[in-house]
Amino acid sequence: MGVIGLLGAGLFWMIVDSPSRHKYISKREYDYIEQGGALVKLDQAAAPAQPIRWGILKQLLSNRMLWGIYLAQYCITALTYFYSTWFAIYLMEARHMGVAKAGFASAGPAIAGFVGGVLGGVVSDYMLKRGVALSKARKSVILVGLVISCAILLCNYTDSQAMIMLFMSVAFFGKGIAALGWAVMSDAAPREATGLAGSVFNLFGNAAGIFTPIVIGYILKATHQSWDLALVFLFAHSIVAMIGYGVIAGEIKRVVLKPA
Repeated sequence: MGVIGLLGAGLFWMIVDSPSRHKYISKREYDYIEQGGALVKLDQAAAPAQPIRWGILKQLLSNRMLWGIYLAQYCITALTYFYSTWFAIYLMEARHMGVAKAGFASAGPAIAGFVGGVLGGVVSDYMLKRGVALSKARKSVILVGLVISCAILLCNYTDSQAMIMLFMSVAFFGKGIAALGWAVMSDAAPREATGLAGSVFNLFGNAAGIFTPIVIGYILKATHQSWDLALVFLFAHSIVAMIGYGVIAGEIKRVVLKPA
C-alpha cells in the first residue's frame, strides 16, 4: 500500500495543478469551472496570502463552526476505523462466522458505504442547484446520514447473522451519506489558509484512527469480550457527530480571518 501511495503521489505531482496554470485546460473549461464557483485564482495575488503564523492556527481553533466540523469528522471517521480494524473480528468472535464467510460478508457494508458516499454528494449538490442554501444543503444530508448510521445499535438486539449484516450495511450506508466533510471544508475553510484548515481537519479524522481501535480493545478486555458496549460506543459517535453539525457548527459559511 505504501508503494501504491508513492506512485499515486508521483502521478499527482505530474498531472494535478491549479486551473490557472494547468497545461491541458481549455479556456472553455476554465470559464466553466470559474462560473461554477471554484476559487480558480486562489494562488494569485488578488488577496495576499498570509504566512502561516500561530495566530492563524489560533483563529481556526477558536472558531465554533470549525470545531463542530472537526468534532463530527472525528466521530464519522471512528466508524470507518471500526470497519477497518475490528469488524471482521466482530463477525468471527461475536457472530461465530468462519474466516471465509466473515471476509465475504464484510464486502456488504463496504459496498453500502460506497453507494452512500456517492449518493450523499449527489443529493447535496442537487439541493444546491435547486437553490437550497449551502448550510442546509450540506447539513441536512449529513444529519440524515448520521441518523441512518445509528442502525449499528440494532445489532445488539438480534442473533440472526442475516439481520446483523443488514443493520451493519444500513449503518455504513448512512455513514457514507454523512461523509461530506471535505465538501464542507471546501465551503468553510478561509481563503488564505485552506491548506492549514484542511490539515487540522485531517488531524481530527486521523486521531480517530488512533483512538478508536485502542478504546474498543480496552472495552472488550474490561467486559470480557462483550461486544454490546463496543457498539454502544460507536453509536455514541453518531450522536456526537449530530451535535457537532446540528448544534455546535451553526451556519456553514466561509471563515474570514482577522488581520494579524
